[in-house]
Amino acid sequence: MTAHAITLHLPETLYERFRQRAEWSRRSLETELLEAVASAAPAEAELSPEVIRGIEALEGLADEELWRLARKVMSREASEELEALHLKQRDEGLSQDEDTARARLIQEYEQTMLIRAQAARLLKDRGHDVSTLLATR
Repeated sequence: MTAHAITLHLPETLYERFRQRAEWSRRSLETELLEAVASAAPAEAELSPEVIRGIEALEGLADEELWRLARKVMSREASEELEALHLKQRDEGLSQDEDTARARLIQEYEQTMLIRAQAARLLKDRGHDVSTLLATR
């Protein structure tokens, strides 16, 4: 991976905030700043064109379908498999096949959450009270 050096002039208060975070986490200041920059990068750059088109298509759906999507969760089986793989990775490591399965399940989870969030936003924009969605798991 190619890295590019830049000079960044931070106000003293912001510099101190990141310096303190780096100290608390026992990481370098550069690592803290890189993490902050990476988290601010637009998620669209990481989404496949199919996912982007699917999210854009939500705008044309009726409210009832948006409510269904806003409440959608991963299947119990997929959720349990992901949790088991996470625990195995933490405790003993994963095989290549297991790591591939874990990555696929994480992608499924993230896409589900992205669609839920977009559906909820559209419902809110249409004047619906979406506060009940906060309790949906």
